[in-house]
This record gives sequence, structure tokens and C-alpha cells, in this order.
Amino acid sequence: MGFNCGIVGLPNVGKSTLFNALTATQAAEAANYPFCTIEPNVGRVAVPDERLEVCARLAKSAKIVATQLEFVDIAGLVRGASKGEGLGNQFLGHIREVDAIAHVLRCFEDGNVTHVEGSIDPIRDAETIETELLIADLESMEKRVAAAQKKARGGDKEAKTLLEVGEPVLELLRDGKPARRLKLAPEQRTVFKSLQLLSAKPVLYVCNVEEDAAATGNAQSLRVADYATERGAASVVISAAIEAEVSVLADEAEKRDYLDALGLKEPGLARVIHAGYRLLDLVTFFTVGPKEAHAWTVAKGAKAPQAAGVIHTDFEKGFIRAETIAFADFVACGGEAGAKEAGKMRLEGADYLVQDGDIFHFRFNL
Repeated sequence: MGFNCGIVGLPNVGKSTLFNALTATQAAEAANYPFCTIEPNVGRVAVPDERLEVCARLAKSAKIVATQLEFVDIAGLVRGASKGEGLGNQFLGHIREVDAIAHVLRCFEDGNVTHVEGSIDPIRDAETIETELLIADLESMEKRVAAAQKKARGGDKEAKTLLEVGEPVLELLRDGKPARRLKLAPEQRTVFKSLQLLSAKPVLYVCNVEEDAAATGNAQSLRVADYATERGAASVVISAAIEAEVSVLADEAEKRDYLDALGLKEPGLARVIHAGYRLLDLVTFFTVGPKEAHAWTVAKGAKAPQAAGVIHTDFEKGFIRAETIAFADFVACGGEAGAKEAGKMRLEGADYLVQDGDIFHFRFNL
């Protein structure tokens, strides 16, 4: 599993259309009125990676298995969601469960599609959602910090540990800044994560533009790019309408011709995934053999046993070593046999940090 990404935004910005296109399903009802999506729809898609196909070709693998990305289509938030407006409490709860937020912003004009605020302004829309997440976090943290302060005065060590993170978070929120801006010491990250703060989620701004602007963006998406950069976030340009059309094309050559005609090098799905990987510091490793070539995902900084555990928990428990070949060496040597002959296969132990593109064969004993 790559990562879990919640698609959020105001009503009628293209969230469900994008979800349908990305997952090539009609699981989410895309309709021109608010709250047409009430329960979060979940869809898994294969993560495109050309390296996987190269590995499979060199190893003559019978099967290719891509790593998976999960999208959660969360119903449109509105101003006042933190106070329960528009079923806001339920929707905020759904956001709390995801790893990252793909915030869809409407950057196109269309008189046939209503906008809940009455006009097109993606920065205003971004700030509306951010404000609702901040308010919800602020109310939560004020209660938690107050309770922890009482316990800390009584000598409670856990409460004191929580306050070391909670008080700076609360100060940030009161200043109108998201919790993700807090600089944490490594030992504080577990406590911070346990707070389950909405504004701590990494954000990817997805600019939904008209079809003609899909390749270059437009004035509105440029505003969003600057806005994202100022906040240490990422942004991508996508046309949900184009993605919807691409998703119904079964033939890959036909998809490529269609994208080429629009001046697009890759579908929007790939751009969203690549941006998401950078956002979450994820890396991909491979297991390759005659039966299958398989891609897997771990967080950057994961060690070899953790990577083994992604495949099966027993692999991590009984980890002995990882036979490791860098992707570049695997290709240059024509596969595993050639890499071994050239001395490019390494034996790595439990402290080895997984590198993007590593090809592993794990040795374990139970």
C-alpha cells in the first residue's frame, strides 16, 4: 500500500469527478449540487512506475504487480464545517483518518456548474478549508492542553510529555498557522502523531483547470502554486474533465495519442501520485523473479526489516539479511545474474536504509 490520500474541497469543485477518473469507476456520484457525496468512497489504483516493467522484462516475469494508492473521496466541506455546518463534523472525522490531503481547488469558469461561494477564487476556497481545519484543531487542543496541565501539576509524566508538544501546537493554532509547521525533535513525533490533528496533514493542492489549460495551467493555478510554495505545500495542475475522458479509453495507445494531442506527457493520475510521493517522502522497492515483478512502498528512512515486513510480517520478525541490487545496476548488468557476476549484489543487514529503486531478496528464519 502506497499511501492513503483524502480528496477534499468545497462542493462542486470536481472532487468526485476526479475520484471517478482516478479510480476508473463510478463509485462516487458526481452531481451538480452540494453533499452528493456523504459517505467517503474509497478506491485503489495502481501506481505507475516504468522501472517495474523494465525489471519484469529483464527477469522475464510472468506477472507484474504494482504498488497501490488509496484515494478517499470525502464530501464537500463548507464554511462553518468545524461547527457542524453541512454535516461538517462527520466529514472532518473522515479527514482525520487519512495520511495526506489532496485539496481540489476550482480554477475554471463554467456558468453551468454552480459554486457554493458564488464566484471563482481558489485562494479564498483554500483558506476556507484551512480555517475550518484550524478551528477544529484549536477547539480540540484547548481542551486537551487544559486537561494535561491539570494532570502535570499533579506530577503526571505522560501529561508533561504531551504538553511539550501540545503547548507549542496550541500557540501555532492561535496564531492561525497549521500544526504541520511545528518543528519537532525526533522523539516528539510519536506524541505529535497521536494528537491526530487535521492541520498536521501534508497538503497537495490540486488545481482543476479547463481542458485548454491542462498542459500549462492558467492564471488561477499560478496563484495557487505561489500560495502552496509560501506554505511549504505542493501543487499540481489537472483537468478532471480530461481525466474522466482518458479513464474510459481501454487501449493504451489510444490514451497516449489523446494525451499527446493535448500536449500532456502523462495522465493527471501520475502527476498526483508523483507529487504525493514527494509530499510524504515515500520510496519504492522491488522484488523480482520469474513468477512476478512486484513494487512495494515504504516511508523514506525505513530499514531493510521494515521493508521485509511490508511483504509479510514473518519476514520482518525473522529477518536475517537483504540481498540488494540498485535498480541502475540491475539494468546495466542485464538482470540479477549479471549483477551477481559483476559484484553489484550487496548483502545488507538490519540497519540498512532502503533506497528508492532497490531490488531485494530477503533472507529470513522463523
